[in-house]
Amino acid sequence: MKPFKNLSISSSYFFVSTLTFIPLLAYAARFDIKNNCNIIIWAAAVPGGGRQINPGGTWSLEVRPNSTSRNGHIWARTGCSFNGSGVGTCQTGDCGGLFQCLGRGYGAPPHTLAEFGLDVIADSDLYDISLVKGFNVPMIFSSTSLKCTSIDCTGDLIRNCPTELKAPGGCYNPCTVFKTEEYCCDAGITNCKATNYSMFLKGGCPGAYSFPVDGKLTQYMCPSGNNFNVVFCPLGSL
Repeated sequence: MKPFKNLSISSSYFFVSTLTFIPLLAYAARFDIKNNCNIIIWAAAVPGGGRQINPGGTWSLEVRPNSTSRNGHIWARTGCSFNGSGVGTCQTGDCGGLFQCLGRGYGAPPHTLAEFGLDVIADSDLYDISLVKGFNVPMIFSSTSLKCTSIDCTGDLIRNCPTELKAPGGCYNPCTVFKTEEYCCDAGITNCKATNYSMFLKGGCPGAYSFPVDGKLTQYMCPSGNNFNVVFCPLGSL
């Protein structure tokens, strides 16, 4: 299915720049987050917190657009251990040692990240899968509307990860490892270009964006008012 509309601008820049100008809405979007992996996933969502999802389980999360929760992130945490107070650690995607993720930040790299912005432009939602924080779990991110694109990120990026990007339980983005302008594009978007490492990530997940400015089928627009599905390990394994 072709995308309803594709944008070439990085979501990190776009969501922030549009947030101030959008009126508040009442509708809530539901995100059905399913664990199709053969291991326990500790799903993380901002806004939303966290939830342990056993194999085959689903967490249904509602997000109501307002000035603080119009934009959000969903990802999988793996290899977690928490005490009765909800404090602990995760091998990938850790939220500052908390079971319930807080704030508007990302988890600790590496992790595959689903991003969304509800009704951010022209009565439409924006959504994408980002590998800017690396990869830990295969994912499909889709709208319930048939007009909208299903984003597939199911390549075997952990098994094929370059040695210098390998991480316990995942594969880092090169910015996390090298922290240089070439990979992080901290100075801005003008001279930000693909590298051999970002092209490796793109090869495993063609629909995801793999470096801070990635304009090839990486961010999608969908009419507002629909719901979404996030499936971890859509092919049934990790």
